[in-house]
Amino acid sequence: MARTSVSPDRPHGSGSRYRDRYDGRGGYDSRRRRDERGSTRDEDRRRTNYDRDSYSRRDGDDQRGGRHRSQRDRSSDRDRDRHRERDSNPDARPGPSRRSASPHARNSKDRSRSASKPEDSPEDKAKPNFNPSGLLAAATKSVKHADGTSTVLKYHEPPEARKPTVGWRLYVFKGKEQVDVLHIHRQSAYLIGRDRAVADLAIEHPSCSKQHAVIQFRQVHEKNEFGDVKNVVKPFIIDLESTNGTHVNDEQIPESRYYEMKLGDVIKFGESQREYVLLHDEAT
Repeated sequence: MARTSVSPDRPHGSGSRYRDRYDGRGGYDSRRRRDERGSTRDEDRRRTNYDRDSYSRRDGDDQRGGRHRSQRDRSSDRDRDRHRERDSNPDARPGPSRRSASPHARNSKDRSRSASKPEDSPEDKAKPNFNPSGLLAAATKSVKHADGTSTVLKYHEPPEARKPTVGWRLYVFKGKEQVDVLHIHRQSAYLIGRDRAVADLAIEHPSCSKQHAVIQFRQVHEKNEFGDVKNVVKPFIIDLESTNGTHVNDEQIPESRYYEMKLGDVIKFGESQREYVLLHDEAT
């Protein structure tokens, strides 16, 4: 009787189907192992690059930090040495620096010193000044001309100004010859000067000012012989700070003050030789 023997190395099943199935499984497993090895190799490469970059950044930070620390250490050492020298020699003072300052720095220092110096003027410009500026008075005392220009008057009539009730006149003499008669009773004040645009009585002599003087009629209180007080309009003359002054009876009158005139007074303006004699129509 013949015996049938089975090969112990071959697994269960035989034939071409078994061989194909085995070969197919083995190829799948090998491909999977190759893919796993490739992914593991890529991951190791990325990890290596990351570690290298982190090490390089850390080294750069350490180098910069080391430089800053070394600079701070050097500055602290210099400060410590300076303090030690100062403590060891208290009388020594730091001398002037030999480094020359730039011209711009010098100029800025000079400007700061000049700005810090007090001004010579006694008045403090920062404080408010409530004194009258004269602008309003100048606006109310200006005369406009036809050409558009204006002239500021140096004189303004007082509240007691009145028009005279007596016919006052000025008789003008040049030497012994009478050259003119001026009637000065039609208004309360007469401006005398070389500026014909504003003067009521024009004078031509070059020694006279443009606004030289004013004849002003004022109402004043006067007592009679019985002690009674009455209002009387009298003529006064005032010099407007002229260059050569105003003379009454050969005496120069004070500036910017009213000077009472009497009947028969002789007035002269500046260095002019003309004489103005004050009279009125009731004089005998």
